Amino acid sequence: DGCEIYASCEPCPMCLGAIYWARIDMLYYAGTQDDAAKADFDDSVIYQEFCLPKEKRQLPSTQMMRKDAVKVFDEWIKKENKIRY
Repeated sequence: DGCEIYASCEPCPMCLGAIYWARIDMLYYAGTQDDAAKADFDDSVIYQEFCLPKEKRQLPSTQMMRKDAVKVFDEWIKKENKIRY
């Protein structure tokens, strides 16, 4: 509780995800996504891809081994000494 993070620029998608997972209370940043793009750190395609259905994204993907994955989640749900996110 009460954690803040300071960044030189708006976070990239990966860093922004980590900030959300860490439950940071406030983000302060200097540069914008546009500033980063002008310096060849353009993440706009990634942000756009997030909004698309999987079948329309540039990166092909397919689901596999769902039953095995669900077993892992089921074990996590049963775990008594877990740290909830």
